[in-house]
This record gives sequence, structure tokens and C-alpha cells, in this order.
Amino acid sequence: MTDQSAKKFDSSRAAEYESQSRIALAGYEACHELAACMLAAALGTGGTRRILVVGVGGTAQEVVAVSRLEPTWRFIGVDPSEPMLALAGDRLKAQGLNDRAELHLGTLDTLAGGEAFDAAMMLGVLHHLPGNDAKSGILKAIANRIAPGAPLILAGNRYAYASKPLLLAAWGERWRMHGATSEQVKAKLGKILQGADPPHSQEAVFDLLDSAGFERAESFFSSLFWGAWIAWRKPL
Repeated sequence: MTDQSAKKFDSSRAAEYESQSRIALAGYEACHELAACMLAAALGTGGTRRILVVGVGGTAQEVVAVSRLEPTWRFIGVDPSEPMLALAGDRLKAQGLNDRAELHLGTLDTLAGGEAFDAAMMLGVLHHLPGNDAKSGILKAIANRIAPGAPLILAGNRYAYASKPLLLAAWGERWRMHGATSEQVKAKLGKILQGADPPHSQEAVFDLLDSAGFERAESFFSSLFWGAWIAWRKPL
């Protein structure tokens, strides 16, 4: 996530993120659990793996979910939003995981260099980056940080929202199901149409991954606009 994109995640949005993210994404817990399962299946269990988590702010659910399977793995979490990163720190402390994860405030390019990571995760970030150049840039930055052959777990919205009116209407109904009024639903629909720029198809996601240095992309979760994939860093 860029500094500009992080401005959307101010203190007011951070305060509601824990509950609202679970409404906005039907299957929030399932997606993160399956992401953890895919990562463990890809890397094998045990050992001292180092996982890069891009956009860890908010719930730090990636760290929480993976830690349930792999208690010896360690994490570096990066996020440019200070309020969101503070929430992640609080969540990790409450879960007894703060000694397993190092949190870094800033964008990925401000993270110090070092040994390549064994894997990376980036959930809920790509559609907040405007334009293909920014999307490609962050994926290339991740590729440069992980070892050849290492897996990336990627998740986020795909499709231009207005191009899928039935999915958009169903998304609004989910908010109504959780107590939103008709006016609140209308406001949320207007906000999503203006506030994000998702890739326009799964094929567009795969093209971005390929051009950034990843191969063998495979889908493992879908929920309305949301998709989740695993891909592998190409050999050098």
C-alpha cells in the first residue's frame, strides 16, 4: 500500500475496521484460514519460516491464522497507516503473538534489506492501489523480497464494480442483512464505486502476477467481488 492509499485508513476508519471488514467480505474468517492452510501446504509444516505480511494493519488476521497452524514461524508485518498498525499491534498482544511478529510502519520500499523471506502474504491491499503501475509496483517489490520458488498468498477485490451490478446489489443486501438502513446501503455503494480500483478480472490479476515475476497462479477462494490466489516466485 502506498502512503497516499493509506490516508483512507485514518483513525475513524481504523476504529470500525474490525467489525466492518467481516461484513464487507462474506467469509472473512474462512478466507484467512484457507490462506494459512495454503501457505502451510505450500511450505510444509514446522521449521523457522519467515513470512512477509504486506498490509498487516487492522486485525493482523494473517499472523493470527497462520500461527494457529505453525507456532514456530515468524512474521514481518508492513503497513503505512499508523492507526491501522496500532490496531494490529494491539490484536497481536491480545493473542499473545507480539513476540512472533515485528511490525514496520511504512511502505515496503522502506523496509530494510536482508535475507529473502520464505513467503509473502498480501490480503485486501491490491484494489486500494490506483492504476496498474502501482499494482505492478507493489507485486514486483514483494517478488524482490522473497526467495525464488517462494509462494505469495494474494487476495482482494477483482472486477470493475459497476460491471457486475448483480454482485454489487448483493453486496448492498449483505449490509442490509447486518442492520444497515437503505440510506446507509446507498452511501456504502457510492463509496465503494469511488474509493477503490480493483483489477477488472481474474485474468488481469494473473497478468499482473506474471509481469511482476510470479507463475502458476491458482485461485482458492471467492466471495462476490473478492478472490484469493496463490502464486510462486519465478526462478531467477
